[in-house]
Amino acid sequence: MSNVNIGIIGCGNISAVYFKNCKTYRGLEVVACADLDVARAKARAEEFGVPKGCSVDELLADPGIDLVINLTIPAAHAEVCLKALNAGKHVYVEKPLAVSREDGQRIVETAKAKGLRVGCAPDTFLGGGIQTSVKLIRDGWIGRPVGATAFMMGRGHEHWHPDPAFYYKAGGGPMFDMGPYYLTALVAAVGPIRRVAGMTSTAFAERTVTSAPKYGETIRVDVPTHVAGLLEFANGAIGTIITSFDVMGGSTLPRIEIYGSEGTLKVPDPNTFGGPVQFKRKGAAEWSDVPLSHGFTENARGVGVLDMARAIAENRPHRASGELAYHVLEAMHGFHDASDQGRHYEMHSSCETPEPMPTNADSLWL
Repeated sequence: MSNVNIGIIGCGNISAVYFKNCKTYRGLEVVACADLDVARAKARAEEFGVPKGCSVDELLADPGIDLVINLTIPAAHAEVCLKALNAGKHVYVEKPLAVSREDGQRIVETAKAKGLRVGCAPDTFLGGGIQTSVKLIRDGWIGRPVGATAFMMGRGHEHWHPDPAFYYKAGGGPMFDMGPYYLTALVAAVGPIRRVAGMTSTAFAERTVTSAPKYGETIRVDVPTHVAGLLEFANGAIGTIITSFDVMGGSTLPRIEIYGSEGTLKVPDPNTFGGPVQFKRKGAAEWSDVPLSHGFTENARGVGVLDMARAIAENRPHRASGELAYHVLEAMHGFHDASDQGRHYEMHSSCETPEPMPTNADSLWL
C-alpha cells in the first residue's frame, strides 16, 4: 500500500495518541496538523516531528493531503468534516459523528456523492478484546444471542480533564461521550438496532471543575447526565444500556455482557483495546478466561484510520464506517427522544455489521 498523507485537525488532549500511533502504522504519514490556535498546532508539529503546523484553512487547501483526521470538539465535527470532504479529502472523525442527525446524514451523503470515505471513532471495537468476543459469538460459543447489558457508570470528567466544559453541552453528556464505545461494540457483536426506548435525567444543574488548569470554575449543565436505554436488535435480541455521569460512589456493574441460548460472554471495557474476555457455558460452574485471538490489544487509537486507508487501496468497505457511526448517532438521539416523548423510537437507519478483523492484522499492518 502506498503512503496515505494525513492531516490532523484539532491538537487537543486526544490528539497525542493519534500522532504517536500514526507514526507506527505502515502506510500512514502525518504531514500536517492544524488547530484554531495555530501556536498549539505548531507546538504539536514540533513535538511529534510533523513537517507543518498551520491553520485549518491552510491544511484543507494543501493538495498533498489525502485524508483528514478530525479531532475537534463535537460541536465542530460536522463543519470540519464537510469542509474536508468539499476539499476532496477523505475524513475520519472522533466520536460522535456529529451533534445532530441532520448533520450526520449530511456528512455521509456528501462523502457518497463525492466518492470519498468517512470513518468515525471509536475504533476500540477493532482491538483484540472485542474482536475475540465477536469471533466467539460468530463461532457459536454462546449459541443464539438473546440479550445484552452495557453499563458506563461514572462521576463525570470535571475531576480529570483539563477543559471539561464541552462534556456538558450539546453533543456531550454520558451517552454522546461514552455511548459510542458501548453501542458500536454491541452492533459489532449482535448486529444493527431496530428500535429503542429510554429515560433521562440531570442530577446536578452545575459542575465544579477540580482539575488543572481550570480548578474552581463552574460549568452549567445543558444535557442529561444519566441515560437509561432499551434496545431491540434486528435479530430479536434485547439490550439494556445505562450511561451516567451521576454515579459519585462508584459501581460494580460489568461493562458489557452478552447472553446467548448456550452461554454468556463477558466483553471487556469497550473504551480499551484488550481483554479480559470470559465465557460461561450453560450449566458450567465457573467462568473460563478466553485467550485473545486478535492483536491490537494496547492503546491502538487510529487503527480505524489505518483500516480505512487499506480499504481504499483494496477497494473494500472499511469497518469503522460513517454508516455505522450514523446508526449509533441515531440510536443515541433515539434514547433521548423516547424519554422526552414517552414512546419507543423506531430506527430509520441500519448498517452492515462490520466484518471481523483478520486475526493477524497487527503483524500484517505494522
